[in-house]
Amino acid sequence: MKPEKYRELTREELERTARDLREELFNLRFRVSTQKIDNPLRMRHVRRDLARVLTIIREDDIGSRRLPGSPEGKIWADQGMKAKKEVGNEGHGQKD
Repeated sequence: MKPEKYRELTREELERTARDLREELFNLRFRVSTQKIDNPLRMRHVRRDLARVLTIIREDDIGSRRLPGSPEGKIWADQGMKAKKEVGNEGHGQKD
């Protein structure tokens, strides 16, 4: 599915889609190891669709794009960057 179609879904629908894609990918991997599958390219499509869905969910988390029905006040990017800077600077200062 195209990313534009995924962006129209709500967060709950995207999380359900991600769960379904993970399950389908597991089943495809299992079938590949036990028998020959009809369409081996299906694994590639499922992996890419899963990556698209997870990317869109992550964009909503950091606030770069908003999903329909997503709260406006939830922006994690600034908090995450501050935490990384604080953790990253420990032990790298000059000695007194």
